[in-house]
Amino acid sequence: MSDVAGSHDDRPHARDGVLTRRSFFKGAGVVAAGGLVGEAVHAAAHSMSLEPVRLSGEVEIELSINGALQKLKVEPRTTLLNALRNHCNPPLTGAKLVCDRGSCGACTVHLDGQPVYSCMTLAVACVGRAVTTIEGLGAPGQLNEVQQAFCEHDASMCGFCTPGFVMSISACLERKPDATLDEIKHACAGNLCRCGTYPHVFDAALSAGRALRAKGGKR
Repeated sequence: MSDVAGSHDDRPHARDGVLTRRSFFKGAGVVAAGGLVGEAVHAAAHSMSLEPVRLSGEVEIELSINGALQKLKVEPRTTLLNALRNHCNPPLTGAKLVCDRGSCGACTVHLDGQPVYSCMTLAVACVGRAVTTIEGLGAPGQLNEVQQAFCEHDASMCGFCTPGFVMSISACLERKPDATLDEIKHACAGNLCRCGTYPHVFDAALSAGRALRAKGGKR
C-alpha cells in the first residue's frame, strides 16, 4: 500500500506544474487500489487532467508469472489469486482459495521473492513484478527440495494448505538454508493446517534445509 500521510494542503490540484499525489490517484481512478493501470496512468501523468479517468469493465495487464509473461484481462478489483486461477492460460490452481480473507495462507505465492497472500493482493498491483506460484517451484520429476521433503515426510493431509506452506518455507530457506525450527515456525506462522500436520511439516522443512545446505544453499 502506498503512503497515506498527506501534506497540510492535500487537495486534488497541481502546483508549479507538478501533479500532486492525491490528484494523480484521482486521475488514475485507483485511489483504493493504489495501483497504476495502463491508459489511466498515461492520462493522469501526461495530460494532468483534473477530470477523473474511471476504469470500468476489464482492463488488459501483463504479468510476469513463473518467468513468463501473461496478458490478462481483469477488472481492477480482481485479486491476484482470482487472476491466477481464473484468468491465466493455462489456469494456475496451485494457490488455493480457502478463507479469501488473508487468514489461512493457502493462497501464498511469492511476489519479488517474498511470500504474500494472493487473496489480499490486487492483480493490477503486480504489474512489473515477479510472481512465482507453486507451479513455478518445481514439477513432477523435478521437485524442489521443499516439495520433495514434503513427499518424503508425509507432510500433507487434505492438501489444501500444502502449497501455501511450501511457498512460505521455500522463501524462508532460500534466504537462510540453515534456518532453525523456531525461524521456520515464524516463517509459516501465517499458514494454517486444519488437519494438524504441523510435526510432519516442520520435519520436512528441516530436512529440506539440510538438503539445501548440502547443495551449497542453492535450489
